[in-house]
Amino acid sequence: MSTPANSVSRRGFLGSVSAGSLVLAANLSGTEAIAAAASDSEGLPFEPDLFVSIATDGTVTIVTHRSEMGTGIRTALPMVVADEMEADWDRVKLEQALGDTRYGSQNTDGSRSIRRFFNRMRQAGATARMLLEQAAAKTWGVDASECKANNHKVEHVGSGKTLGFGELVETARGLKVPGKSTLKFKPVSEHRYIGKTKVPIADIDDIITGKATFGIDARMTGQVFAVVARPPVLGGKVKSYNADKAKAMPGVVDIVEIEPYRGAPVFNAVGGIAICAESTWQAIQARDELEIEWDHGNHAAYNTDEFAKELAEAACGEGKLIRDEGDANGMFAKANEKNLHEADYFVPHLAHAPMEPPCAVADVKTDAGGKVTSCEIHAATQNPQACQQSVGPALGIQPGDVKVHVTLLGAGFGRKSKPDYVVEAAVLSRKLRKPVHVTWTREDDLQHDYYHTIAAMHMQASVDDKGMPTAWLQRACYPTISSTFNPAARNAGDFEIGMGFSDIPYAVPNLRIENPPAKAHVRIGWLRSVAHIYQAFAVCSFPDELAHRAGRDPIEYFLELIGDDRNLDLSGLKVPYPNHSEPLEKFPFDVGRLRNVSKRAAELAKWGRDLPKGRGLGFAAHRSFLSYCAHVVEVGVAKDGTVAIPKVWCVIDCGTAIYPDRVKSQMEGAAIMGTTQTRYGEITAKNGRIQQANFDEYQMARMNDAPKEIVVDIIDSKELPSGVGEVGLPTFAPAMCNAIFAATGKRIRSLPLSNHDLSWG
Repeated sequence: MSTPANSVSRRGFLGSVSAGSLVLAANLSGTEAIAAAASDSEGLPFEPDLFVSIATDGTVTIVTHRSEMGTGIRTALPMVVADEMEADWDRVKLEQALGDTRYGSQNTDGSRSIRRFFNRMRQAGATARMLLEQAAAKTWGVDASECKANNHKVEHVGSGKTLGFGELVETARGLKVPGKSTLKFKPVSEHRYIGKTKVPIADIDDIITGKATFGIDARMTGQVFAVVARPPVLGGKVKSYNADKAKAMPGVVDIVEIEPYRGAPVFNAVGGIAICAESTWQAIQARDELEIEWDHGNHAAYNTDEFAKELAEAACGEGKLIRDEGDANGMFAKANEKNLHEADYFVPHLAHAPMEPPCAVADVKTDAGGKVTSCEIHAATQNPQACQQSVGPALGIQPGDVKVHVTLLGAGFGRKSKPDYVVEAAVLSRKLRKPVHVTWTREDDLQHDYYHTIAAMHMQASVDDKGMPTAWLQRACYPTISSTFNPAARNAGDFEIGMGFSDIPYAVPNLRIENPPAKAHVRIGWLRSVAHIYQAFAVCSFPDELAHRAGRDPIEYFLELIGDDRNLDLSGLKVPYPNHSEPLEKFPFDVGRLRNVSKRAAELAKWGRDLPKGRGLGFAAHRSFLSYCAHVVEVGVAKDGTVAIPKVWCVIDCGTAIYPDRVKSQMEGAAIMGTTQTRYGEITAKNGRIQQANFDEYQMARMNDAPKEIVVDIIDSKELPSGVGEVGLPTFAPAMCNAIFAATGKRIRSLPLSNHDLSWG
């Protein structure tokens, strides 16, 4: 089926029609007509697809509908469009999409952008290219097969005649949009940008010169600035406060109480007292003068030290059955100390800690009776649609009445897909009847996060005479992300337990996996790599222990442990396996690809070479977000316990690598973030309050902590594109800790390293 091509700006037109106009618009998926024919369209951009428009001067505008926070996705997806339509990148403009469900999901989260939208972007580019080729054919009176787009023009193969894209706009308007099934894509051999490293990151010049607009830079006419004093304990509320001193301070415009949420936290504002002032600094100073007495609520007894012990104890007891193959319990009943090995692992709460804390500005409009009619937002958000879905109900309007502009993000890591801070800005704007810019301080950010969960893992194996497991038991116990949406939730969601725990690829005849329940006492949220962080720490550390116990090389042991190359059979699962929301038939767990990255990492690192005492290599390999990653980390541990990381080798198989330069950068960034989490990452609570307030207490890796050299190797693959942004993190910590054991003989089973004495000799 073919449909008419759009003749006016869909982005500027949809939602209203001026008198006397008749607009032609393909529906936003580009497959069905929802309106017909147009008049007086000369000079307007030609939009053959939702994501593409072509101006009569030849400028190609491509909509980028995902959020840019350093991954390069604002460049990568438009690059696919430009490549497929044969556009010259120097003549391409990018337009950041507003929040709108018609673009599909805009949640830049879960390493899904490329794998979910690669084909959609190709379709957009191919649609535009084929229409331009058909327009040229019509102009020259030849068959379209004789016309070929090439670098922003269409050539006639026989005569060598050319027409620029802009010259073809008016003719292309009257053509029918080709149906999806008729699209012809470029062969890989003709790709100009896909899989190459020729395209710089969009906005890079503005970013490095300070001209780029991030959420913290966003401005609206007449805005005031706000900070909020929030309950220090989850579920707390204001008992009383004295605002007299704060009101008298320079620049203070108003002091507003924000009602606490009722029910589950979800993405609601947690409540508190907001100071609105002429500057953020004035608001911060005034907030310090509020004399607030808090009712701390039900979580005031939460102490992470005690809770960690509870989790560890629970992990050693029975839990919800997740996977059951053979008779692991029967084998363990017959085991003895000689052939039994157990280990318990622990990972603390972590904070997202993006360098740019949460921030947003909102402008709420009301009618004469004070009823809210609309809201406009500029926000550093990973998910503008979640902003609409949260702000709309908070204001009593429809999500579609909330217009969300997405700024650049100074990092996100999953924090900025949770728009509680956007809700705060909207609620305050409604009360003040003017734009309000909410900024979270670093203290706000660290003490009121959606924390990466605290987790305890118990691992147990009985082994044969060669040290290979005959039975395997593992349990993971942690408060679930689901508790943020349902406070009664106690067991991990299928999506969490399926992140590198229920799907271990080890070829063990008797296997049992369980998940004991745990209660949440803080807001739990997803952080880069999510459950893979703590589950991979256990799953990738325990085989190293078993290998050393058997006196075997850890990589050789691992390769034997994963068994034959195959697509993993998960028939023993007792719960659904989400596979990162993709069908296993399309993205199977290919053990051969895991083997390949492991062997390649060993080769690059020259694994097995002799190293002096205090120097060690550690290995870990893992599948996450449908990609395969292996790390070898080299450490040097001085006798006083000081740790250095001379070199890191990272091998990733992410299928077809669309933007290799950004893949490499993501792996390098993951090594730095992994260094931070492994060495220092720990959020603790005492009497319900988070104890860390700034980077002096929640330390980031500094230059002397970070790896001195990071080698990234991207497997050349023709498989479907899979995840990248989160894939490099899960294997770093276990590889580094395994290296420390190789260097010192000290086994690390709990993070961070700052809690351990690593001195030796």
